[in-house]
Amino acid sequence: MSLSKAESARYISFASDIARQAGNILKEGFTRVRHVRMKGKIDPVTEYDVRSETFIKSAIQRAFPDHAVLAEESGGEDRKSECRWIIDPLDGTVNYAHEIPVYCVSIGLEYEGTCAVGVVYDPEREELFTAARGVGAKLNGRRISVSSQSLLDGAI
Repeated sequence: MSLSKAESARYISFASDIARQAGNILKEGFTRVRHVRMKGKIDPVTEYDVRSETFIKSAIQRAFPDHAVLAEESGGEDRKSECRWIIDPLDGTVNYAHEIPVYCVSIGLEYEGTCAVGVVYDPEREELFTAARGVGAKLNGRRISVSSQSLLDGAI
């Protein structure tokens, strides 16, 4: 079973809104990063990763208290739910920590174990990519698609 188009639209709208708000948190903190810790050899975490994730998780828990959440910094929950949000609150932390303005907020929704909805927001370019299974993909509300080019040497 999959989400209806109306359900997909509702989740895309919700995820888009919180991705933009989380992007504002990141944009406000850009060039202000003071605390960077390493969770792996080349895997930094800034206080803005944590702030963005905290905001996103709180918004999801308020709107959909029965949904599970898997987040990059805090991990997952044992809660069983047909819906599970997957969050990367600051995708591109290495760039962000080095003041390279190439980073984004990534939010996905699994429905019954299948990827159903995805939202990626780039706050520096104000680009919002959205997609839903069976609905297609958009950039800032305009439909996008893969190239019809079949040869790799002619593709971009």
